[in-house]
Amino acid sequence: MRKSRALRIASLVSSLTLLAFLSTSSRADITNVPANLSPPQKLRVALVLDRGGKNDNSFNSAAYAGAMRAKKELGITMKYVESPDILAFETLNRALAKRNYDLIIAIGFGQSDAQRRVAPQFPKIHFAIIDGRVDGPNVKSILFQEHEGSYLVGAIAAMKSKTHKIGFIGGMDIPLIRRFERGYIAGARSIDSKVQVVNQYIGMTAEAWNNPAKAKEMALSQYHQNADIVFVAAGASGTGVFDAADETHNFAIGVDSNQNWMKPGHILTSMVKKVDVAVYDVIREELNHAFKPGLQIFGLNNNGIDYSVDQYNQNLLDKTDLEKIESIKNDIIAGRIEVPDYYKMKK
Repeated sequence: MRKSRALRIASLVSSLTLLAFLSTSSRADITNVPANLSPPQKLRVALVLDRGGKNDNSFNSAAYAGAMRAKKELGITMKYVESPDILAFETLNRALAKRNYDLIIAIGFGQSDAQRRVAPQFPKIHFAIIDGRVDGPNVKSILFQEHEGSYLVGAIAAMKSKTHKIGFIGGMDIPLIRRFERGYIAGARSIDSKVQVVNQYIGMTAEAWNNPAKAKEMALSQYHQNADIVFVAAGASGTGVFDAADETHNFAIGVDSNQNWMKPGHILTSMVKKVDVAVYDVIREELNHAFKPGLQIFGLNNNGIDYSVDQYNQNLLDKTDLEKIESIKNDIIAGRIEVPDYYKMKK
């Protein structure tokens, strides 16, 4: 009873917070519009971010960047909301649908159940979800081949490791992040069959995406165990790993967004999921009346997954390194290398 009551209270608080937040919804600018004409209706898009929020410098930040680019370039009206907890996902999606947004984009697999319940109740509104799969005539599901990019950065880690020992730190222990880990280990062992991999997960709840202190503690432990490179797939928690890499003069590998700039000289590369492109593209499709429900997959073959090289890490990867990684990348695209997929191995 107490648990049920607590859940109802949490849901009520989330709803009240949401209503207060949405009360500031953007309105069409009617400046200089003749009195006898109605202002043109802009496309109204809502973005529901995951727990990490728009400043996680990773997954959510990429989604937010794509939406803001669409607002600037396509002239849409865009509202974003950051969920206070997982209980608010359904409340947020439903409240935005009731306000007749044209397109509601949910960021993160954790919103899958919310969209499964809400989307059928609003058949005239289009929904999209990143990293989740929801079937419905008005829902587009966008997934990424994370294991492919993880294979590439695993190969880079093995190529650059001097200790033949590397690490992996995941956020929430779920199949999605296990997919990163499995690809990373396979890529590393394609270069060095004897490489050792230390792996840890921050937690079993959504709090794992925003716990940099624990991530730093884990990374320091791995570096002290002689791992000299750690790949982190843990949202905002990743900043803790970057701090540990900097303090111990080791390397980390970023994820989702290009995070090389965060600790220049200590971020070996980043496994980039082009979530920003996916968000921008689905908004543009909606604007052009070309929205298509169903499943869309981004991978190496359509440039939706990659590793990053820029001014912040170009001195860490030489020409030989890059030629080797590009060769591996081309072999994956051509099907000459089959990257192990945790999703398929689970079945």
